Amino acid sequence: MSAVPRRMRLLLAVLAAVVVGVMVFVALGLKETTNTVVTYRTSDQVAIIGIGLVLAAGVLFLGRSRVDADDEGVRVRNVVVHHQLSWQAVRAVRFDRKSAWASLLLENGDEVSLLAVQAMDKEHAVRAVEGLRALRDAARANDPVPPPLLYDN
Repeated sequence: MSAVPRRMRLLLAVLAAVVVGVMVFVALGLKETTNTVVTYRTSDQVAIIGIGLVLAAGVLFLGRSRVDADDEGVRVRNVVVHHQLSWQAVRAVRFDRKSAWASLLLENGDEVSLLAVQAMDKEHAVRAVEGLRALRDAARANDPVPPPLLYDN
């Protein structure tokens, strides 16, 4: 089972195209002229287009979130942080009514956000959460978690 933020990726692709378009428009509108302070040349036009491409790549980078899950566990790739968790470490898959994205509640009390499962994806997000819950429940049924120890010896 895999999940990616579909609508967010589409929105980011449009935004990246707008950024490149604006920077190309500005670069082409910047003729070789001399200002009282600066002389603009063709190299400045190329540099502005290059900056637009770098900014667009940065915008697209924000949409690289992904969740992959199988019988063994779940792999979460958010914008920068990666997590690889076994199902034994996951207490619950949460997707609260007012949440922007789903999350994994871990046995140690931590919570891992699933930026790839976004509320704006509607049915795709619901199917992803149901799939994650089914995989987690199946893994837990095969290998139940032992009760916590009362004392550390």
